[in-house]
Amino acid sequence: MRAIVRPTPNLQGDIQALSSKNYTTRYLLIGALADGTSTVYYPAHSEDSDAMRRCIRDLGAVIDEDDEKMTIQGFGRHPRHVHELNVGNAGAVLRFLMSVAAFCPELTFVNAYPDSLGKRPHDDLIAALEQMNVRVEHRAGKLPITIYGGAPKGGRIEVSGSVSSQFLSSLLFMTPLLDEDSEIVVLHDLKSKVIVGQTLEVIEQAGVKIEAAADLMHFRVPGKQRYEAKKYVVQGDYPGSAAILAAAAVTNSDVKVRRLEETSRQGERAVVDVLKAMGVGLTHQGGVVHVLGNGRLKAGEFDGDHFTDAVLAMVAAAVFAEGTSRFYNVENLRYKECDRITDFLHELRKAGADVEERQSEIIVHGRPEGVEGGVEIDSHIDHRVIMALAVVGLRSKQGLTIRDAHHVAKSYPNYFDHLRALGAHVELERD
Repeated sequence: MRAIVRPTPNLQGDIQALSSKNYTTRYLLIGALADGTSTVYYPAHSEDSDAMRRCIRDLGAVIDEDDEKMTIQGFGRHPRHVHELNVGNAGAVLRFLMSVAAFCPELTFVNAYPDSLGKRPHDDLIAALEQMNVRVEHRAGKLPITIYGGAPKGGRIEVSGSVSSQFLSSLLFMTPLLDEDSEIVVLHDLKSKVIVGQTLEVIEQAGVKIEAAADLMHFRVPGKQRYEAKKYVVQGDYPGSAAILAAAAVTNSDVKVRRLEETSRQGERAVVDVLKAMGVGLTHQGGVVHVLGNGRLKAGEFDGDHFTDAVLAMVAAAVFAEGTSRFYNVENLRYKECDRITDFLHELRKAGADVEERQSEIIVHGRPEGVEGGVEIDSHIDHRVIMALAVVGLRSKQGLTIRDAHHVAKSYPNYFDHLRALGAHVELERD
């Protein structure tokens, strides 16, 4: 499907934020790892969360749901023995379940997206699992991956955090269920520490104890624990909402986005402060972000590691800022559904933006007058790229056509519906 995004000077309206994908996948996982029946209210519906639903059901969880909630009868540390799992293009789901698969005698994760998830590395988690009496077959750390487990052992486990925090989160979910106590030591740097905080928050809500160092580089995990079956409420999603807020910021707008908690531990909550620093008129009260945009922004410098999944949306806003913006500490963007630095900036240049890349930085020389557009650009099968490019299209002079725009459904299936509800001129065409 192609999305044709036409110039749109004004946006106005009031929408509900999507439910958080990150919290949904985590609640589904701890529901599956619990003994008993858990309830998750307002779960996200996206390709990623649907992948977790499908996979935990394959592993033996019993799931029932209606329009408001989902109940999950868990399998604890005894997943059903299946030969294959297909996580689609969901990297976090794959990595979380690789550790769960250590309780199975043999399980292969298939490669359904060779041009996206199939290119992403998982060596650091594989190395950690191999320290736990688990044998792993793989192709240079990439899918397809076969886990030979059945009797994983605790003890001292070292894992690198320099590529992704998801490897650490995966171990944190699984190690409390082992018979032995575990000590997890994070090597090198740890990316996206805020997201590890979300993992620890969810684990604690389920009654499991983990002792974490203040810098999140060292953990002590008592063994023989069990996740309790509980009720959880999924909060609104900041990463997806960041693109809506960016669209409001670069246009003349009066837009409200609801269900965005001020006290949320989602790192992408920082986009509210980023947009304020860029001179955008907005308030954040009672879970409502209200943007009164006039299309005028100023450049700034921002540590992108604090809001990883919203960096591209903020870069899209910076395309139209006065001055030069710098987003630093973002190298982990290179290891997502695509290389979100090289690939994204390549498409921005096609649209007429003036951008530069460093290994771990994105430099944006703003063009307040707008960009030319009038071209067809590639989504690189990446939902965050699609959302950010749509923001740029709204302020382009001739619009933008985004190929393979249906991949936005990975996290935000109704993104274009929400944009159109606010008055954006967007047409969707089948290829």
